[in-house]
Amino acid sequence: MKELDEEETFRDHISTVDESGKRVWVYPKKPKGWFHNKRVLLSIFLLAFLFGAPHIYINGEPLILFNIIERKFVFFGQVFWPQDLYIFAFTMIIAIVFVILFTVVFGRIFCGWICPQTIFMEMVFRKIEYWIEGDWTHQKKLNKQPWNKEKILKKVSKQIIFFLISFLIANTFLAYIIGSEELWAIQTSSPAEHIVGFIAMIVFTFLFYGVFSVMREQVCTTICPYGRLQGVLLDKDSIVVAYDHKRGEKRAKFKKNEDREELGKGDCIDCYQCVNVCPTGIDIRNGTQLECVNCTACIDACDHIMDSIGKPKGLVRYASENNIEGEKKFKWTPRMKAYTTLLVILLGVWVYLIASRTNFDATILKQRGSTYQVLEDGRLSNIYEINLLNKSKNEYKITLEIEDSEGEIDLAKKSLILGPEEQLEERFVIKLPRKELKNGQRRIYVNIKGDGKTMIRKETSFIGPLL
Repeated sequence: MKELDEEETFRDHISTVDESGKRVWVYPKKPKGWFHNKRVLLSIFLLAFLFGAPHIYINGEPLILFNIIERKFVFFGQVFWPQDLYIFAFTMIIAIVFVILFTVVFGRIFCGWICPQTIFMEMVFRKIEYWIEGDWTHQKKLNKQPWNKEKILKKVSKQIIFFLISFLIANTFLAYIIGSEELWAIQTSSPAEHIVGFIAMIVFTFLFYGVFSVMREQVCTTICPYGRLQGVLLDKDSIVVAYDHKRGEKRAKFKKNEDREELGKGDCIDCYQCVNVCPTGIDIRNGTQLECVNCTACIDACDHIMDSIGKPKGLVRYASENNIEGEKKFKWTPRMKAYTTLLVILLGVWVYLIASRTNFDATILKQRGSTYQVLEDGRLSNIYEINLLNKSKNEYKITLEIEDSEGEIDLAKKSLILGPEEQLEERFVIKLPRKELKNGQRRIYVNIKGDGKTMIRKETSFIGPLL
């Protein structure tokens, strides 16, 4: 059996695990540059939105809420209930198609620019680490030195701040689930009064603390399945963070006043700056790897070196394999066009579903196990069950009316009041003259009115004797 080429052995294991299976702790160099500055600005916006959304209210509803307990979901002030599950399912389908399309075209750019794991790790926790312990070389030195006063002070203070931020994230996470008002009640009351909420807060705090203090980049390289999907979704036309090997090879150290082209040397001076800044510890010069989150730190580092030695930027850049191999410009492939067309169609249907959705819903069913009855005046009666759902903040006095019929409706209650965001189940009886039936049955339409205004029209069936 032939031995593997040394340049390809990196694919036998992930960059953060050594040959013995032990974890290799990553100490990335502090990034800086044009792309990093843009990521910082985007991260500030996304973090502000993340922490602020549960506390911003529109028409009495939070901007975003995922209340699984009460089965209530709110998006930008619009309330969605279990009856709207089809919209949620359709939204998930669109999200999957979008992820596929986005990855096919732009690779794993979501991970580096938008993913909460990357934003918190690189723009919050890592920044604090740089602030307390210094850059990567200082961190390595600190970890190797004995536990003296300096090391204890820096390590303990860092972990305390990490835990406090994790506590803040856990509280925000709970605000998305139970709402900011309920969260405030938990925060201002005795733990004994909200024991479940208190336990959930503590559990989530330690969970986030473990992710950002211990797991760190392992979440991206070993837990998240998205990196492994790249092998299926990426092709030679996908835009990724790539090393231009045609321009960079053959690698050689930089020497002043030498003609590198004449000596057969590429633009890569083998400075390892692209490796030093990588938060997942890979060498981008080895090609596309599942650990790469497209954070662009290597692009900024390489561009800085190219500027320093008087070479053009872009040795590491956003490019596709075909861009580098054939020096071709980006083009939309048939697969990209197909995904885009499908996504546009799905978005059109999704917009229609949202636009046609109402704040009032109802279902009418014949009572199970019941049959028709013949009344003293010769009319027939059927018993029905009605389920009403009010998704709005308004209160309605509900009345029912049969359309195009001499029949009448008797409600079990004389006055049926449907409160704000309330679900109500009730029974009623429909009485019809026998003459309105044909072959022992008839389709009837019930207008459900709120405060005298028709809210929704429902169809049901009425049954009677065949003769």
